[in-house]
Amino acid sequence: MAVSSNETSSFQRVSSPGDQPGAEMSFIDHLEALRWHLVRAVLVWLVATIGVFIKIDWIFDNIIYAPARSNFVTYDLLCKLGRKMHIGDALCMPPVDIPLQGNTVSGPFMSAISIAMIGGVVVAFPFLFWELWKFIKPALSPTEIKYSRGSIFWVSLCFFTGAAFGYFLLAPFTFNFLANFTLGSAGLYKYMPTLDDYISTLNNIILGCGLAFELPVLAYVLTKIGLISANFLRTYRKYAFVVILILAAIITPSPDWTSQVIVAIPLLLLYELSVVIAARVDKKKAKEEKEWS
Repeated sequence: MAVSSNETSSFQRVSSPGDQPGAEMSFIDHLEALRWHLVRAVLVWLVATIGVFIKIDWIFDNIIYAPARSNFVTYDLLCKLGRKMHIGDALCMPPVDIPLQGNTVSGPFMSAISIAMIGGVVVAFPFLFWELWKFIKPALSPTEIKYSRGSIFWVSLCFFTGAAFGYFLLAPFTFNFLANFTLGSAGLYKYMPTLDDYISTLNNIILGCGLAFELPVLAYVLTKIGLISANFLRTYRKYAFVVILILAAIITPSPDWTSQVIVAIPLLLLYELSVVIAARVDKKKAKEEKEWS
């Protein structure tokens, strides 16, 4: 749909394949472009969701419910690690088997849909971010585009690393603590969470850690475009640590300090890594400006 420049405001965009150099896009054109990016993203997400749903029984038995079993790989690895570090069974966690219950007729089906939808997001994450990048890219300058090369790879890598951290380390600690926590006299309370509660908790852990691990990439991009600097991150370090502790408390659904520390320590390390990355970017930018002057 063609709209004259007198009817709507126009925006300069970087030329792309099929565009004339210096071509302008109206507000309506931007909405049309956004629509097609969303359509492609939703289609890929639906395909991934259907693929997960087809294998839902295997995924539930071997992936979703695995952290709630006593034979989960993390329990054995932590025990072996503790013994190699000569600290005995300090890292060993008590065996845990969590029986799940349902209290609604549609519970299993709706839980399967939830697993498939979240699983679709995880599987399709690189493509979803690629579509977001393709929409944002025309609004960036050539310098900003140059600085953001490889962002799809690094963003995806950080997301999957965070998701793996949440799944293999944080989830077992969380479920182990909750399953072995007692209230009142022995025998008066039996821990039997609902299927929906278990899946919701696991989803929050995985997605929360996946997004939290994007901190270094975010710091790199913001430093490149000049919104922050290494000195800025150092100046506000103490405030950032408080925010990280609050974020760790939000990500970890269990109230025990162990799980919160497990999340907080990597986030603190990621923040320090962000400071190092920002310092290197600042140094490189200063060198380039010196060469041009």
